[in-house]
Amino acid sequence: MAEALLRTMGGDGFECHSAGTAPGGVHPLAVEAMSEIGVDITGQESKSIERYRDAAFDYVVTVCDEAREACPFFPARNQLHWSLPDPSAAPGDPEARKDAFRAVRDRLRALVAQFSAGAE
Repeated sequence: MAEALLRTMGGDGFECHSAGTAPGGVHPLAVEAMSEIGVDITGQESKSIERYRDAAFDYVVTVCDEAREACPFFPARNQLHWSLPDPSAAPGDPEARKDAFRAVRDRLRALVAQFSAGAE
């Protein structure tokens, strides 16, 4: 979700990539939550951080505490951490789970807006 938001909100000012410590596909509730705000992530791929092990970045942003702990070091001029819950681990009925994805989406949207305004 963060990658798609930065691509949408940051425009051509950013080249962004995302990866996970345990990729398992793009979650259907993430697709649904993003489509509610007009962002299509159906074409996105769930990628492993191994793909980027030798890459250098200006910024590396981790978005959950588990990822921060499990993520290997990536050389970057700036390391940021946004402590967000993993919405795929949210308990409850289907509507509660959707709400968890919406909450993370909305928080990410605010963080990405702040980041993209200050990183240029």
